[in-house]
Amino acid sequence: MKSGYIAVIGRANAGKSTLINVMVGEKVSIVSPKPQTTRDRILGVLTEEDYQIVFVDTPGIYKARNALTDMMMRTTETSARSVDFILYVVDGHDGLTEEDFALMKKYKALDIPMAVAYTKIDIMPKENIPLDMAKFSDSGLDVDVFPVSARKGKNVRALKAFLAAQLPEGEKVFTEDIVSDKSERFMIAEIMREKILLKFDKEIPHGVAIVINTFKRNERGVYEVNLDIVCERANHKAILIGKQGQAIKEVSSFARQDMEKFLDAKVFLTTYVKVKEDWREKENLMREYGYEDLKD
Repeated sequence: MKSGYIAVIGRANAGKSTLINVMVGEKVSIVSPKPQTTRDRILGVLTEEDYQIVFVDTPGIYKARNALTDMMMRTTETSARSVDFILYVVDGHDGLTEEDFALMKKYKALDIPMAVAYTKIDIMPKENIPLDMAKFSDSGLDVDVFPVSARKGKNVRALKAFLAAQLPEGEKVFTEDIVSDKSERFMIAEIMREKILLKFDKEIPHGVAIVINTFKRNERGVYEVNLDIVCERANHKAILIGKQGQAIKEVSSFARQDMEKFLDAKVFLTTYVKVKEDWREKENLMREYGYEDLKD
């Protein structure tokens, strides 16, 4: 049996989490069209009859602007050095850049086997694909490149088969019923953050942390979820709440629907918005909100 860890790495918003969700067949990471959506290292587990792939979803490569994003980049770097294989994800729709090739060469230099997933081919001009494939050839990078569409499922099966073949022989890392290393409690917080990312613009959603105060299932089978939405500024709190509480009601309603789908049960959701000035620069608060630094 083939078994091992594959780090999924790439620039912010390249489509890493969407691709992992599709390959695993379950939602193990939240997605949004904004950078910094993934903050933690999240494992997504794909188990088939003759192989098990543990995908390591990492924060998108992003120029650090505060202590939190600096920690996220250290998480990505640490993850890349402790796996059996690296899958570098590049956004084909955005077009290849010199930065992409510089990053791919950087990770290739780690002497860990690597391939490239060239994503979002369903929303890009088809004539751009061979042009970009020529750029790979001209770059001197000796890697297999898979043009894929996660949303349409195009070439995903071939990519999975290729990745499985690259792994060493070994026993399963997780039992067959496990699809992620993260708890239901963690995923409920992430679903709330995902909906805030989708609804609010600019800096507000990136300055938000979700703190679960209560997560329990009552005797009627209903999950009681009480959580805090922590933001960095009083004016951010006002925007999150909205006029007569309309914004927080709307985003909470969307989040509750996804929570119920994820848990396959009814959810009674209570949300509060609190202010903690510049929490992303304070290590004690980052730890309190569940963001831990990965050390080499």
